[in-house]
Formats: sequence, C-alpha cells, structure tokens
Amino acid sequence: MGAGIAQVFAGIGANVVVVESDDSAADAAGTRLDAGLRLAAERGTLDGSLTDAQRRVRIVTDITELPSDSALVIEAVPEVGEMKVRVLTAAERAVSSDTVLASNTSSLSIGELGSVLVRPERFLGMHFFNPVPVSTLVEVVLGPNTGERTQRRALDWIALLGKTPVLVKDSPGFATSRLGVMLGLEAIRTLQEGVADAESIDRAMELGYGHPMGPLRSTDLVGLDVRLAIAEHLWQTLGDRFAPPKLLREKVARGELGRKTGTGFYSWPSP
Repeated sequence: MGAGIAQVFAGIGANVVVVESDDSAADAAGTRLDAGLRLAAERGTLDGSLTDAQRRVRIVTDITELPSDSALVIEAVPEVGEMKVRVLTAAERAVSSDTVLASNTSSLSIGELGSVLVRPERFLGMHFFNPVPVSTLVEVVLGPNTGERTQRRALDWIALLGKTPVLVKDSPGFATSRLGVMLGLEAIRTLQEGVADAESIDRAMELGYGHPMGPLRSTDLVGLDVRLAIAEHLWQTLGDRFAPPKLLREKVARGELGRKTGTGFYSWPSP
C-alpha cells in the first residue's frame, strides 16, 4: 500500500519521501516503486518522464528525515494501533505544524489515533484501495477533531490524483471495510461449508453482481492476515456477525496469506 501511494503522488509531480523500517524493507519498497513507475510510464500516466518521476522519490529508514515542510504525511503501517500511534507521533514531531497527517487505516478509530497528537485537527483518515494506482476510490474518514481546512486539503490532493473521495464519519470499519469484510467473511464461510469452490464463489459475484473482483481473490490481494486483523477488530467492536471463520484462522496460522506468500485461496506466482 505504501509503495502504491508513493507511486501515485510521484506520478502527478509531487516530491515523495518513503520511510521504511530498515534497509531490507527500503530495498523492497524501491523495487516495487520502480516497477510501478515503469508500468505507469508505459501506460502514459506519468506527469513527465520516468526518470523525472524516479528522481522525485527518496527512500529513507529514519522518520526524522521527513522534510519539516512536508505538506502531507500518510501513515500506511500494518493494522496495529500501537504501531500506528508510534509512527504518527514521531511524524508529528518531525514536521511543521501546518503539515496534514493522515492514516491509511481501514478499520481503526481516527478519533483514538488522533487523540495522541498535539494537533488532532490536522489529522484524518485517507483510506486508499489496492492496487492504489488503478483504484479510483479514496475513503476520507473525518475524526471528531478533524478541521475543515484539513478536510479541504485532503479533497484537493485526491482530486489531483484523479480519484474520487467518499466522506464518512469515524466508526469501526468505516463504510468500505465494514461492508467489504462482511462479504469476504461470508464468502469464506461459504467455501468452508463446501457450498462451492473459490473460483465459483468469485465468478458468481463478478458476473451476478458486477463486482470487478470476487471476495476471495480480493482477500488474497489484501492479505488474509490483514483481513483477519480487521475482522477481529470489528468482532470486538460490532459483535458476532464479524466473527472470523475457522478456515481464515487456519490459513493464517499456516502462513497462507494470499498473493504475498504465493498461496491463499488461490495459488500466485512467487512474490
């Protein structure tokens, strides 16, 4: 997600600094970004040349290297509240008081994350969707303290990216994760009960309901571990209708996490 977000901003002419946890993660992010930018260049969707876009991206391993005059910082670490809090508070210390801070969280409370910040009025959710370069939606989550100026600036950036915003209030799972996870969990239960195989379930939703991608293939793309973490959070906050199916827990325990590990509900080429 982080590489995809960095790619689309670099693609419209923005200078981008990507912060990774260590050198290995930085190398992997660089490889993904380079591949994504090359594909964008082939499709003619870059502002300027490929070389120009590559030069606009810098990858670092220390959050203090964020430029103090950054206009926008988007946190895109895993769905672990404590980790997001550490990143957001460190980012706030590194940048100016005018920088907008955003979280790409798909389920955690924007109000709770923002409560640890000195200036929560400049914080909101900007929930991008995989794959970021081709997805046209950004879910904008307004926390209880999000300021109007912060909201306007976020909407302006989304317009520059050529994407469409959907404004939602802060609530567990917001709108998209709540609905998407519910469909995904029921699809997993359908598979677990032997009602149909994975391809048939996905094909039924694609052809019968016009979904561009079936819920099981989508789960593989998002990551079974990510979907499990979101489901557990929604289960705790919204009740038993979000209880994770046994099959999902078993696959995560076996390390079958979807595309990133090569196996989930489908087999994927080596990542």
